[in-house]
Order: sequence, then C-alpha cells, then structure tokens
Amino acid sequence: MSTPSATTLAGLVRELGATRPDAPAVTLGDTTRTFGDLDARSSRVARALQAVGVAAGDRVGVLDKNAPTFYEVVFGAAKIGAVTVGLNFRLAAPEVAAIVADAAPRVVVVDPEFAHLLPADGPTVVQLGEEYEAWLSDDASDPGHEPEPDDVVLQLYSSGTTGNPKGAMLTSANLMWTPRMGREFYGMGPDTVNLVPSPLFHIGGTGYSLTALGQGGHTVLVRDMDPAAVLGLIERHRVTHTFLVPAVVQMLAESPALAGTDTSSLQRIAYGAAPMGETQLLKAIALFGCDFMGVYGMTETAGTVVCLAPEDHDPGGPRAHLLRSVGKPLPWLDVRVVDPATGEDAPVGGVGEIWVRSGQNTVGYWGQPGLTAETLVEGGWLRTGDAAYFDGEGYLYMHDRIKDMVVSGGENVYPAEVENVLYAHPDVLEAAVIGVPSDRWGETVKAVVVRRPGSGVTQPDLIAFVRDRLAHYKCPTSIDFADELPRNASGKVLKKVLREPFWVGSTRKVN
Repeated sequence: MSTPSATTLAGLVRELGATRPDAPAVTLGDTTRTFGDLDARSSRVARALQAVGVAAGDRVGVLDKNAPTFYEVVFGAAKIGAVTVGLNFRLAAPEVAAIVADAAPRVVVVDPEFAHLLPADGPTVVQLGEEYEAWLSDDASDPGHEPEPDDVVLQLYSSGTTGNPKGAMLTSANLMWTPRMGREFYGMGPDTVNLVPSPLFHIGGTGYSLTALGQGGHTVLVRDMDPAAVLGLIERHRVTHTFLVPAVVQMLAESPALAGTDTSSLQRIAYGAAPMGETQLLKAIALFGCDFMGVYGMTETAGTVVCLAPEDHDPGGPRAHLLRSVGKPLPWLDVRVVDPATGEDAPVGGVGEIWVRSGQNTVGYWGQPGLTAETLVEGGWLRTGDAAYFDGEGYLYMHDRIKDMVVSGGENVYPAEVENVLYAHPDVLEAAVIGVPSDRWGETVKAVVVRRPGSGVTQPDLIAFVRDRLAHYKCPTSIDFADELPRNASGKVLKKVLREPFWVGSTRKVN
C-alpha cells in the first residue's frame, strides 16, 4: 500500500475506505469495523448530524469509553466540517456540565452508562446502542464537504490552572503529522496492529491511534483496564505496538497472567504522559523483550514532540544515563528551553520553560483569546509550562513543572481545582495540593490543610467531601494537617517546600 496522501481527516477516511475497504480498521471485543465500514458509517453519522441541523463549525460531543463509534463520529463530523468534542467519562456531573456549557455542542453521543452526567437542559442526546443505530441515516452517501487542512476537527479538554475548563482546538493539519510520526518513529505501517488503552478523549488515545490507523493499520481498543484481559488482547490479535502510561506498564508487568501469555508479537512499547521510575522501566524491558520508546508531548502539540528512541535505551551500558531523558525533538519541529528570567535560551544544563514551534501546535483555546495569547507567542512558539534542560548532545531532561500540575496515572490534575473544592468545606482554613510519588500511579494527589480553630475534621471527612465533587483521580489520597503553610515574602505558598520531603532520593523519571 502507498502512503495515504490525504491532508484532512475527512480525506483520510475516504481514501482508506477506497483503497483498503476490507482491511480491519478498529476492533473492540468481537466487533471489527473495516475501513470500508468506517467510511460508510461515518457518512451515515454525517447525514444524521445534518438532519438535526449540525453545520460546519458546530460542536458534537462524545461521552463514552473507548469504542469504534468514537471514530465514526470524528470522521462523520469532519465530513461536514463539524468539530468533535471528547468528553471525559471520569469526571463528576458538575465538571461535565461546565465543559458542555463551554463547548456548546449541538449533539452529544453518549453511552447509557454515562447519560446521567449530562445536564438535563443540555444539548440533543443520542444514546449508543439501539437508539444510535436507529438515529444513523439510511443514506450512506458521502455528503461531499471538502474541508481545509486548517479547519478545526477536534476539541480536547483539560482543566486550566484556575480550575476552569479549556478546550484545545486541533486541526487536520495538526493531526496529520501523526501518521508520519507512526512511520518514522513508532516503526509502524499498514500491517501494524496497534493496541490503544488510553481513553480517546485524550490525545494519548485519539491522537496516538492515528499513528497506525492513519496508515491503514489495525487499531485494537481497550475499554476497561483489566491487565489479564489486555494481555489476552495482545496474544489474540498479535499486537505489534502500543502506547502505555507507566501505571499500565507496571500493571501488565506485575500481572500473574503475563507468564502464561504469548507477547512475542510486540515490537515496540511507547511510554510517557506520567513519571516513570527507572527500576520500573528496566523491569518492563526485561519482561517484554521488545523495543521501548519514551515520548513527551501534550494535547496542545497534538501528541509527541520529543522522543527517546529505542537505541537510546541502554540499561547497564555506557549510555544508561539517557534513560533519565525524554529524548530529542522530532526533526520537523523546533524546541527551545527558555530562561523565564531573561526570555533567552537557557545554556546547556540550564533549566527553563519548554517552548515548541511546530505544525502540530494547537490553533488556540476555544473561547479564550487571553489564554491563547499567553500560550501561543510571537514567532509561532507554544509555551508548554513545563521546565527542563538540554544536555550537550541535545537530549531533553524534565526538571519540574512550571505549572504545579500533578500527573497521576496519565491524568492531569490541577491543584487549584482541588484546592477550590477544599476551601468550600467549612472547617478548612487553608489548603495546598501537591503531587507525591506513587509506585502505582507515578504521582498521587496530597493535600496539606490548615483547620479552622476548634475544628476536628479528619482526613476521611475531607477526602469524602472532595470525592462527592470531583473525579476520583483528582482527589487527595492523603491529607496532612499543619498549623500553617510555608509562604514567601509576598504570601505565596511555597509548594516546593511542601513537595521536597516526599521526593528526596526519588529516581523517578518525570515525563
């Protein structure tokens, strides 16, 4: 098969539907959609959306665990110029409502399991299953809309540092770098079988999956994280590639099912999106016996921008120190480390903020021109908010986060959002949220709380309070009580001081 020449998502599914109609595109359980199926069913979605008044530029939401229908909606919406909004099923109802209010989708396609998360007075809802199948148009003809590469096709959300939702807008031009990434760095092609456990509302799910799917390869979806079942998928489908957050790498490596599972088909495991311990990485390399590749990227860069290649994984060798690096920038983009004090490039070994200039960069945040202007600066650079340094060979080492974001099991948690909930408790005088090491999740959320005088509020009380209001992965797993919080002369809480005792001596690799 020749490399697809399409420049848009709509063009991609049309081209693959024509050139590989019978090849498997996406599998979940016993259901497989071929590229011909995906092309035809996405056209039926497009026609159904048109029938309820969805037009170019409108938003369409998807609230579900991983399923082939996500791609049907993404490609179907793209065929009429609409934008798919990935909604996080792990969020609490008020969080989903805030994103729905911000994105204002005309239609939300939802699994019945998560329908209760949607606001009652929200958009038109189509429930997956019989209702969705009946809603699909009987007309499978392509609507014929020809989008431009710079048209927005995907809007993915994460909470901002203030706790407010922010929707990063990605175009076809941003996402169509991903198949090239798959060819040149992931070692993929049309014969690839790619396992996708990361949720499709994340760039690590939908963006990563385009590495193989965009070349006509086969994508195998994981709906629920059961280590034994995932290992079974690898054996059953002869999976060749996957991207795993470190917590999942550890789950698979420690699963009793691994010893009895044939994983010899695996060619490459990419890992990233969360801290990775060197001991954990070395154990996985020994157990799986395939290539490992470290990656660094973010939603705003449509995925990977820095890669630690398999040949740079040299445990026990003279270049073993590179395992602490996230690698080198991809050749079609530019990465700087900028000293925030001077605005100039930091010297070798000097810590600064990572800036990226790339065709992968988001065009901005939906409805937030101020935040967009802070993030996308003169010269085409995107400010990541992450801190790092370059060594003399051009390898990038993560140092810390300029933003105080906690990455737990591949999920981004913004302390301000959690702190806002804690402050709503009547017995909380002050609160600071930090990330601390976790063997399972890389990092986990800890809160340090100053009680109001006379209060006897306990750790379980506060954890339960937060869990009623936020997704569980955002909630503190432990709470320390203090008489006061450390602050600098201007009154700012010194989170570095709070974090330091927990991270001293840690060899964990931060991505």
